[in-house]
Amino acid sequence: MTLMRCIDTADLTLEPQLAAHAEAMFAVLSDPAIYEYENAPPASLECLRTRYAKLESRCSVDGQQQWLNWVVSSVSGELMGYVQATVLADGSALIAYEFASAYWGRGFASQAVTAMMAELASHYQTREFWALLKRENHRSVRLLQRLEFALASNEERVAHAAAIDEALMHRLAEKP
Repeated sequence: MTLMRCIDTADLTLEPQLAAHAEAMFAVLSDPAIYEYENAPPASLECLRTRYAKLESRCSVDGQQQWLNWVVSSVSGELMGYVQATVLADGSALIAYEFASAYWGRGFASQAVTAMMAELASHYQTREFWALLKRENHRSVRLLQRLEFALASNEERVAHAAAIDEALMHRLAEKP
C-alpha cells in the first residue's frame, strides 16, 4: 500500500484526512445545503471523529480496498470539503466529494477531483473512475461531465447496483 501524500494545486491543498480534522470538518459538513439530495450531516463531532479514526487505516478490514480520503483547504488554510476514493483490486476507484456551499460554482471541486484522479492514476495505478450520485443532483452531474465522465451503460448500472434514482458515471484514467 502506498503512503498517502499531500497534493497541492494552484489554489488548494489536499491533505490526508485524519481524526484530528474532525472538529474543523464538522463545521464544514454541518452546511445543510450539502444534503439536498442525499446523506445527512454527521450526528455529532464524536461520531465524525470516530469515523475519521477508522478511515485512518486506509484499508478495508478484508484488505481488498484502499480508503483514500483527503480534506481540501484553500491557500489560506480554510477547510472547504473533502475528496475521497475507494480503490479496488481491479484498478478502478469509486470517487466522491463534498464541499461547503460557500465554495460551489468556483471551480474548487473540479480542481480537487482532478488532482485526486491524477494522484490515483500515478501512485495507485488506477485505470478507471466511477461516481454514483443522485440523478437530481444536476450540479454534480455537470461537474463530472466537465471532467469527461459519461453515464454508464445499463449493464454497468446493474453491476454496480445503482438505484433507479441514481446516476452512475464513468471515466477512464489518463496515462500518467
